[in-house]
Amino acid sequence: MISNIAAVRVVVDGNDITPMLEGKVPQPNGRTPRCRLLSLGISEKRGEEADQLDLVIDDSDGAVALPPTGAKIHVWLGWRQGTDVTPGLVDKGWFIVDEVAHGGPPDVVTIRARSADFTSDLKNRREKGWHGTTIGAIVTDIAKRHQLTPRCAVNLAGIAVTAKAQNRESDLAFVRRLGREHGAVAKIARGVLILSPISAGITPSGKAIGTVTIARGDGDAHQFSRQKRDDVPGVKATWHNRKSGKREHVVAGKTDGAKVLSKVHANENDARTAANAAHGRAGREPVSLTMTLALGRPDIHPETKARVTGYKAAIDAVEWLVAEVSHTFGDRGYTTGLKLEAA
Repeated sequence: MISNIAAVRVVVDGNDITPMLEGKVPQPNGRTPRCRLLSLGISEKRGEEADQLDLVIDDSDGAVALPPTGAKIHVWLGWRQGTDVTPGLVDKGWFIVDEVAHGGPPDVVTIRARSADFTSDLKNRREKGWHGTTIGAIVTDIAKRHQLTPRCAVNLAGIAVTAKAQNRESDLAFVRRLGREHGAVAKIARGVLILSPISAGITPSGKAIGTVTIARGDGDAHQFSRQKRDDVPGVKATWHNRKSGKREHVVAGKTDGAKVLSKVHANENDARTAANAAHGRAGREPVSLTMTLALGRPDIHPETKARVTGYKAAIDAVEWLVAEVSHTFGDRGYTTGLKLEAA
């Protein structure tokens, strides 16, 4: 039997600092030297928040250089060896440093970085009208403005946009609104502006995302919850008919007892799309399952479909979708935390 040994690789602005992080730091009073890297954490989310990297590094000997804010950190995570794991490192992408702290004693460097640079003009509000275009063209235009690579799912890219107003919204907020109106999620990761349907089971490039199977024996702990679903038989959306000068309505689901959306849409198609997306969200059963895997899984990421076994029958029967992933690497090994939602 081969011992399970986790491993990381960290490159800062092209400089591989892995050997430094793996080095041992002498401790006072003859105590056993400890690893320079005290902990590494990565959080990945399906939603609109940026992925986050946290590094805590021992600087008790003063040998650690503080990286500048804006530095780019590229991280790989996985296993060096092990009988119970798949050896090899998985590319977890790169992150931009936005916070550096130093404290002590004993002296410690703490670095926080995110997958997108939200200090840029991505958050600046704009006034712009979009006419006679498509969602794919909008994503491409906004991505190029911020030196990002556009990646819009094929089934979204061709959707026509007759008229859409960007009223004092940042480009990021506008793309996110487009996503919500079409049952999709907008996100920035690895220098890419992504717009992809929720639980589509495919990457924005059209490649299928595989399903993972997680047995109860793989985890240290779990928590399942199910809440009463709101009774939303239908959703009504309003749109302004320019020809008649009147407001009209479309309904997704049943008219009686339908929830009414507050926003007035520019045309019938936009209203119908918003109603369908809201009705779909309301129809998902509010169940969740969180768990910690004793042996980290760097290959699991948000939007991965999951099948669980060994729990209660009602839990095993749910078609799950990974919503959030957290990786924790340190002196206690490497574990992965998961938050699952109904697909």
